[in-house]
Amino acid sequence: MDNFWFAYAGKFYLITFDGFISVALHAKRVVGIYPEIKNPVFINQHVKWSDGKKFEDKFVETLENYGYKGSYMSKEWLKQPIFIQSFAPTSLTCIANLTNMPKILLIADLTTRTEDTNQSFFEITSDSYLIFIKKYVVGIGPSKGTILPSTDNHLSETSNTGLIAKAHAHGLQVHPYTFRNENLFLNFDFKQDPYEEYDFWINKIKVDGLFTDFAGSLHNIQEWTSETGN
Repeated sequence: MDNFWFAYAGKFYLITFDGFISVALHAKRVVGIYPEIKNPVFINQHVKWSDGKKFEDKFVETLENYGYKGSYMSKEWLKQPIFIQSFAPTSLTCIANLTNMPKILLIADLTTRTEDTNQSFFEITSDSYLIFIKKYVVGIGPSKGTILPSTDNHLSETSNTGLIAKAHAHGLQVHPYTFRNENLFLNFDFKQDPYEEYDFWINKIKVDGLFTDFAGSLHNIQEWTSETGN
């Protein structure tokens, strides 16, 4: 493994946010982006901009400079689709005051606490909190285990936490993470077939979207199951 890393050392560059956006905008079809505001509290504590602005201000300015704007499903949004995601609720509420671009509150393990408000994600998924946060976001992005826990790598629908139904009752979308094709990450229920997993979560569990490390596989199943083939 060490030899593998050394063989490629220095041959590739880390992509910048601008470069990532450029890839999407220069595609031959409409390609949306789903950037995550990572560790905003830490960044705002350690990075100070000369104009006194915060990380969130700079983030939104960058998006607007590339033409991103508009609420979910608006004409402007459909031209350049985007969702903004973060585990930090205060960062998303801050951004909500800067733009109406759609935002998703990520949900970690329910015992974990947020980096900014120090609330457990169990609290974050309560009805009262969902009523509060839906003023700022269009949905939540929970880990799969917060929706349907597994035991010994087997799913049990009887252990469904009801989080999707609860979110939908408050008009919120649900985009769980992370879907991967490798056997290590597939529950035994799907017999090492990632397409069975996609079908299960999309058509039986009724998620509104999902995060995957294998976008090509998701695109395949969308084509195979669509009426038009597009």
